[in-house]
Amino acid sequence: MNGRTITLRGYRRSDGLWDVEGHLCDVRDQHFVFPGGERPGGEAIHSMWLRLTVDSTALIVDAVASTDAAPFPDACGNIAPDYTQLIGLRVGPGFSRQTARLFGGVRGCTHMSELLRTMGTGVLQTLAGTHLGVSETEKPFQLDGCHALATDGPRVAAFYPRWYRPKPEKAEAPDPS
Repeated sequence: MNGRTITLRGYRRSDGLWDVEGHLCDVRDQHFVFPGGERPGGEAIHSMWLRLTVDSTALIVDAVASTDAAPFPDACGNIAPDYTQLIGLRVGPGFSRQTARLFGGVRGCTHMSELLRTMGTGVLQTLAGTHLGVSETEKPFQLDGCHALATDGPRVAAFYPRWYRPKPEKAEAPDPS
């Protein structure tokens, strides 16, 4: 079978931090020839790993990337150390924009950066149910992040009433008669 698998797993560490590990793997079932070489069917064309270590506020305190398989083995993995630039970023609003700025185009690996985009959600899922360091005076980051949690919607009214903002009522147009 040809396909891509992205796996994310999160673990709480004994020091109170969290490790979130991501793995991207592309495999083709038939022999595959490409400019950088070839792979027998069933062997990975891409096998890339990224581990983010975060604190309870989703602040990245360590980042490690590695490449086990890539089309250009002498070049693809060379960018992995650059992903330490993630240290100091917080997963939350603006994270995708920040990572695109850091690793867009030739500043990153297309596949590693694709894995990174999914890892933001993996971090938040790993920390779900823990206190994310949001104060009572700051709007929770997930509100207005998707249509289900729009601040003018029924779920926010029910579960986050402090942040509920009903839509302004539209003024009726005057009757033209």
